[in-house]
Order: sequence, then structure tokens, then C-alpha cells
Amino acid sequence: MRQGLSLRTSQHLALTPQLQQSIRLLQLSTLELSSEVNQMLDDNPFLERTAEEAERESFGLAQADTVVSQQDRELEFTSYSGADEPYLSRATAENTKEEGGSVVDDGPSWDGDGTASFSPDDGEWGGEARAKGNNLSGDDDADATELARNQESLQSFLHRQALGLRLSPEDCAALRFLIESLNDDGYLEDELNDLAQGLAGDDAESLEQIIHHFTVGLRLLQTLEPVGVGARNLAECLSLQLKALQGQDEFEADIVQVGLRVCAQPMDFLARRDIKRLVPLCQATDAQIRAAITLIGRLEPKPGRRFVDVERNVVVPDVLVVPVKQGGQVKFQVRLNPDVMPRLRVHDIYANALKGHKAGGSDASNLASLQQRLQEARWFIKNIQQRFDTILRVSTAIVVRQNGFLTHGELAMRPLVLREIADELGLHESTISRVTTAKYMATPFGTFELKYFFGSGLGTESGGSASSTAVRALIKQFVAAESPKKPLSDNQLADMLKEQGIDCARRTVAKYREGLRIAPASLRKEL
Repeated sequence: MRQGLSLRTSQHLALTPQLQQSIRLLQLSTLELSSEVNQMLDDNPFLERTAEEAERESFGLAQADTVVSQQDRELEFTSYSGADEPYLSRATAENTKEEGGSVVDDGPSWDGDGTASFSPDDGEWGGEARAKGNNLSGDDDADATELARNQESLQSFLHRQALGLRLSPEDCAALRFLIESLNDDGYLEDELNDLAQGLAGDDAESLEQIIHHFTVGLRLLQTLEPVGVGARNLAECLSLQLKALQGQDEFEADIVQVGLRVCAQPMDFLARRDIKRLVPLCQATDAQIRAAITLIGRLEPKPGRRFVDVERNVVVPDVLVVPVKQGGQVKFQVRLNPDVMPRLRVHDIYANALKGHKAGGSDASNLASLQQRLQEARWFIKNIQQRFDTILRVSTAIVVRQNGFLTHGELAMRPLVLREIADELGLHESTISRVTTAKYMATPFGTFELKYFFGSGLGTESGGSASSTAVRALIKQFVAAESPKKPLSDNQLADMLKEQGIDCARRTVAKYREGLRIAPASLRKEL
């Protein structure tokens, strides 16, 4: 084996820290971005919030429509495929998956010219304007977050009722402990023995006493409102509500008793409405079983549902689509939501002090470190601006493509894949996937994730294609208009779609129906 030296020339693409940060910020949701900003504010002394408009960096919206060069696109592709290959492959698969000649995906549609409002200054990076509601109409004073703060929780509601009970200190403590152990639906998921074991440890005598107090507390808890709270499972929850109906004149006593016997059987029989099995097991007639199932269907399977904190379900849109009248016609403007854009700037005093300071010797390394932190602050502001620029560009392109949804709703949705937007904007397909994930757009029809506007197409008799979202909307309409006595089967729904000129297989209809959380025809049939 001979050793030697050789010289080779090759090209190498490297991810700079700034580019890595830009990629990471682009895929963050609004909540994650807020956390990232707070972390950076804590770590970097040169970064501060401002109530004024931040000065825009040299690139920004002025270059927002500049097509990315081929070299930059190759660099972008290399960075995505290397740093986030699973994400890229998943995003690609979502737009290429086919079933029976049809691709399944989601997306809505609109009408309007998709006019985007670009501002030459930095006003879109912050402001005092409040975000509109989900429908961009209605009372501006009604804020979902404020309503959530004012809403009483299930635990508070139960604690308030418990104040009216005369209990020993031990039973009162047990009841309070059980109330705090309930889940959001009002169920007690943990066994009493497990809860007591965590408190008593290895002391057998204390364990027995705690279990006794927990048993008393559970019986008291199940007498409180809402009826059914404190149940360990669905059968017990329904049984508690049926027992509360006993003695009421509007409910027949025998039907309530049959309902209790139905709840004592496996819940699978009730879910399938297996009347033939329930008749002998419950020792009741066919008519009584049907009446009992109808009565059970009117009960609340999740007693704590109305107490769930709505603040956790509030979606703050990143982009607002606002209808504007121009010359008698309604056009739509795409705007960034100022409430989600952090208003940051470089701390002037610290930056100027560092600029005028000269150091030598041992202080030179400290000065270089501070200069690096200053540069990091500037890059962070620049990358945030670039993130929102990209979101605005992609949102504008979506509005232009889906120009039927704003006036006609889901039925006017067009098929759209990530590749179309990527080619139009000169970006990589994975960039569009990052932008459309966990980013939301507020429209006159509600607030939707940007991915909602992308959907595959199903072939039509005219040779065109219909969006899978439009097909789902049609299925929803067909089911809503069906006869409760004779609900439509999947084959019938497929035939009705063919009458509309849409070629959709039965299994595809079943998949769309399940995605819409619509029960099969056998469970939708009115007894």
C-alpha cells in the first residue's frame, strides 16, 4: 500500500447558523414563536421589546417577490432534505397519496381577487389593532379569551356546591381531593385504591381509613351537578343520569328501568344498537329497547363538557382576509395579524456604547463576544421579519388560487397541491409545507389552518377535477338532507356523487364520511 497526496475540487453546501435559525422560526407556531422570543429576550441584552414600529432590515417586503436564485434553491433543498428529511418526506407523501385513482387531502375555496395589502413601512410587524374574530364580523367587544377567563371551571362549580354540605373535616378533604382528580369530561379515571395508596403509602391502617373517606366522598360527589359527574366509566355516567330521571312524570318508569338494564350490558351492544341481543338480556320488548336507546341518546356522555376552558380552544390567526368594497365590488385583502407579530428592536444605548468602545488585550475577547451577541439580535429580528414575509406571500398566493371559497364556501374549493404554490413563488415545496403547518387564516367563513386550503382532486365527467374538500361538503349536505328512517348508505352516496359528475369509489366515500365523523347508515337510522 502506497501513501500519497492528491488534490480534489468539490462543491459543498453548508448551513450557516443564521439559515438554521430562519428555517426553525419558519416552522414554529404562534405560541412556539412567542416562547422563542421570550427566551431570546432573556438571553440577549441587546434585544428589547418596543411599542413603536421596528425599523425594517435591508431585505423585507421590498424584496418579498424576488424569485429565489437557482443556487439558493439548491442550498434550501439540501438543508431541508438533510436537516428535516422525515418532515419533508411526510409533507410530500401527504400530497401524493392516492386511493383508487383519487388523492385524498383537504382544502377550501373562495371568491375574490386575493388582493394583498403590502405596506412599505414596518407597521405590519406590530400595532395596536386587535385581531378580528373567527368570522371577521360581529361584536368587536366580544373577546373569546376574556370570556374564557370569566368562565367557571368544573372544579370551582363543584367546590361551590360542596360548601353547602355539612361534612366532617376528613370527608370534606376527601371530597375536595376527588373533585381535583376529575378529568375535563367529569370522569374519575383513577381507582380509589390507587388514589389512597399515594396518600397512605405503606401504612395499612391509614390506607383503609382513606379508602373509607374516599368512598363516602365519591357518593357525595355523584349527587352534585352536573348529573353524572364523578363516574368511573360511560356506563356509570349514563346510569347516574337515568336514576336522576326516576320519578319525573315526563319519563315512563319502565323505560327508565329498561335503560338502566341496557347500561348494565356491554357498551358495544348499545353503540351498535344491537336490539336483537339486548331484548333477551334486558328482558324487555323490542319497542321498550328502542324507546330506552332513544332516551339514552338524549343524555350527556361528558358531564364536564360545558365547563371546558374555551381559552385552550382559541385559535389566533396569523393572517386576516378582510372584504373591502371597491367600486361597488367586494375584494379581499390579505393582512398579517398585528397581534401575533413581536415588536422587537436592538437596544440603542447598548449598541451605541459598544460601537464607541475600543478594547485591547484581554478585553478584546469580551468585546468580540458582545459584538457577536449584537449581531445575533439583528439576525433574530431579520429572521422574524422574513418569517412573516413568507407567510404573507404564501397566504396571498393561496387566496388567489382559491378564489371561490370567500363567496361560495367549501363547494367551490379547487384542487391545490404544495408544488403549485412553490413553483409560483420560487420556493422549495418543503418551505410551503413548513409555512402552512400550524399557521391559521381568518376568513369570512371561519378560521382555518393554511393546510386546509390544499386538497387533492377527483376526476369528473367533464374531464376536470373536483377538490376532495368540495366532495366532503357534498357528502355532508347529502347526509343532512337524508331521511332519518332511511339513511343513505355509502353506495348510495357514491351514486349520488356520480350523478353530480364526480367519480368517487364507495371506499373513498366511506373514508371521507369517517373523516367527517359521520356514523354509518345503520347507526344513523332512527329507531
